[in-house]
Amino acid sequence: MGGRPDPPAWVRRQPGLTVLTLLSGVLALMIFLPYLQFVLLGGVLAYVLFPLQQQAERYARPTVAAFAVVVATLLVILIPLLYLLTVAVQQSLSVVSAIRSGQLDIASIEELLEGSRYSLNLVGAYESNQERIAAGIQEITSEAIGFVGGVPGLLIGLSITLFVLFALLRDGEDLIEWVQWVIPINEEILQELREGLDELMWASVVGNVLVAAIQAGLLGIGLALAGLPLVIFLTVATFVLTLLPLVGAFGVWLPAAVYLLGVGRPVASAAIVAYGLLVTVSDTYLRPALIGRSGALNSTVVVVGIFGGIAVFGAVGLFIGPVVIGGAKLVFDCFAREHTGELTT
Repeated sequence: MGGRPDPPAWVRRQPGLTVLTLLSGVLALMIFLPYLQFVLLGGVLAYVLFPLQQQAERYARPTVAAFAVVVATLLVILIPLLYLLTVAVQQSLSVVSAIRSGQLDIASIEELLEGSRYSLNLVGAYESNQERIAAGIQEITSEAIGFVGGVPGLLIGLSITLFVLFALLRDGEDLIEWVQWVIPINEEILQELREGLDELMWASVVGNVLVAAIQAGLLGIGLALAGLPLVIFLTVATFVLTLLPLVGAFGVWLPAAVYLLGVGRPVASAAIVAYGLLVTVSDTYLRPALIGRSGALNSTVVVVGIFGGIAVFGAVGLFIGPVVIGGAKLVFDCFAREHTGELTT
């Protein structure tokens, strides 16, 4: 068996320690997996809030500063977010009920469009897809409910997120140094990976999530002023659609404008169209202003990363998925360059 390569020298020197290390890593991963999405959420929050931690440490010890940031995060971000999601889920269930009971007046909208150059059989299309639409909304709602696993699972997960956030805010830099020490990679490559992942996180969290949140908030205000029902549900839907390239906020404000037209409010409908166009176009200005860096994520990485990330990591995959795919490309680039000596593009 002369063609079989010899194991690395460090494996031959310490075979027992090698097996113990691999076994410990597997066992630790098994413990993390049930609440992985909450651990990752704590990591994302720590990344976003670390500049605030640095400012707080100018006036208090790291432990006190981290505790203050965690409490502020709970009161200002997590509790209001949970409330909004709860209301959005309740409103989405009412939409499902309205669709299945036939309460939506599609015929009146079709009558208003008669005589125009558009020929639409809205009633037929609605009736043929009525159950599909309701089932789709209900499935999304069920996934959202299943993500938290009920109140006990939510409380445990939220506690894990807060503890992870506290630990990373206080000891995050020490953890990064430890990882760099443990991983047997050249210091120059580690620094390149760290900078690349930082750029990916910035682009994913700021370039996509914050822009989507701003646009969803702006459109939600406009929908509320126009007197639309189920505003919180529509705002959350806007946030999700705005994360996806080529979809955006028009997936919400266009149906809202059609609804207002159907209930006999053409002025409000026209106002929503004009306002919705402004919200959609604002993406062109918001993204460069908030990111201020070259784009680290293309549309393919964003779409595949978001849907794949949600499937693997749960809701936090909205942030992590694109970073994982972009990070994999970055690692492969470093690997190829080191083994071939060629520059990658």
